[in-house]
Amino acid sequence: MQLYVASSIGRGRTELGAFDAALAGAGAHNFNLIRLSSVVPPDSEVTRVPKLPPECLGEWGDRLYVVYAEQRTSTPGTQVWAGVGWVQDPVTRRGLFVEHEGHSEDAVRDLIEGSLTDLQATRNLDLGPGQTCVIGGTCAGSPLCALVVVAFGAEPWSGIGSAVAACPGLE
Repeated sequence: MQLYVASSIGRGRTELGAFDAALAGAGAHNFNLIRLSSVVPPDSEVTRVPKLPPECLGEWGDRLYVVYAEQRTSTPGTQVWAGVGWVQDPVTRRGLFVEHEGHSEDAVRDLIEGSLTDLQATRNLDLGPGQTCVIGGTCAGSPLCALVVVAFGAEPWSGIGSAVAACPGLE
């Protein structure tokens, strides 16, 4: 399974507008997001991309299964940071995602590290060092949103139970 990690900063006239702009920057704005928990399926390849590849997603309004972190503000001078971290078994490629938001890069990175440690301890696992994708910025007047999104796949609303869209050659 191919999982894509994209990040973006969005600005708008409202915090919701900034969130939508961040979704557009990451390539996830025309979908209904279905938020998942933190388990990476076996045989998964996690790839960072500047923007989610459209050929792997689906059509307007489809369900997009995601893990994401987002932080918004409309207060000038306030920082927004979002991040996703993950660990994977090098053999089975199963693993764990965590997502955190905050008002400083260091705080978000510390939360990610702590959560990855806790989730592995709960499962009696040691999957080695984690990877992270963290993004942020400072509000300079107009609302701002920091977003990191991991896309698992898309599914249309019609034909419940139909196959999830996958990248060509990666089925």
